[in-house]
Amino acid sequence: MADLTGKVAAVTGATRGAGRAIAVELGAAGATVFVGGRSTREQKSPIGRDETIEETAELVTAAGGRGIPVRCDFTVPADVDAFRARVESEVDGQLDVLVDDVWGGEADTEFKVFWEQDLDRQLRMWRNSVQAHLVTLHRLLPLLVRQPGGLLVEVTDGDSDEFYSESLAYDSVKVAIRRFGTVMAKELEPFGGTSVAVTPGFLRSEQMLEHFGVTEDNWRDAIAKEPHYAMSETPRYVGRGVAALAADPDRHRFTGKALASWTLMREYGFTDLDGSRPDWGRWFEEVFKAGVDPTTVDVANYR
Repeated sequence: MADLTGKVAAVTGATRGAGRAIAVELGAAGATVFVGGRSTREQKSPIGRDETIEETAELVTAAGGRGIPVRCDFTVPADVDAFRARVESEVDGQLDVLVDDVWGGEADTEFKVFWEQDLDRQLRMWRNSVQAHLVTLHRLLPLLVRQPGGLLVEVTDGDSDEFYSESLAYDSVKVAIRRFGTVMAKELEPFGGTSVAVTPGFLRSEQMLEHFGVTEDNWRDAIAKEPHYAMSETPRYVGRGVAALAADPDRHRFTGKALASWTLMREYGFTDLDGSRPDWGRWFEEVFKAGVDPTTVDVANYR
């Protein structure tokens, strides 16, 4: 188990999905976690989902850490200034881990040729993600570099530029955020900081489960519709990877790299909630990319 007792983390986009799971796993390792997002019990974000930052903070505390919910629109500098002020007031400005996971593009993603997409929606996706990451970095990195050894994690989709998502705007957002992890490694180096990009595999987020009409209890029923879903993973899997990385005193060897749940698993040996170790990277190379019929493959060899 990772040990982050006495450490302080901030997670943006922590309302649901990978952000929530990373916050919970950091809490399970003993960290104090500032949980940032737009969805509260009093007011939903424009996405309109039911998950809230208060729920995430409660999960962090229940896991063994201390969860502190802070309502924040990370595209708005004044909101992020207020978020920073909470870190200053609650823990004297200590910030050991910054996980930049804000996304907010679920409702605006379209998969068709770019000139047939709604331009306003694509630009909104860019603002809700890339702009939010830039504002977050500008306002919160001064806390992270106060002491050497800080860790920045930029959460994206994919660990290389090889895979095309079939959407120009979505693709460019994820490439840009992955690039942030590389560029910030250069800027944090003089301060003794580490910067990486991290991606989950085929994620069983709340939204993806709803998309396939299943729950976490019966997720395997979706394999009939999408055979590659046999290799899906819970959000907690990448969360455990980030927690293990944060607790690794030698983590600087990864600075500037794009990591994945499966590469972190290979390094640290953690499992998903069901005890398996899904390796989407190997599946992608040997099954998906190779054009092998996934229904003919023994999934156990990849989990």
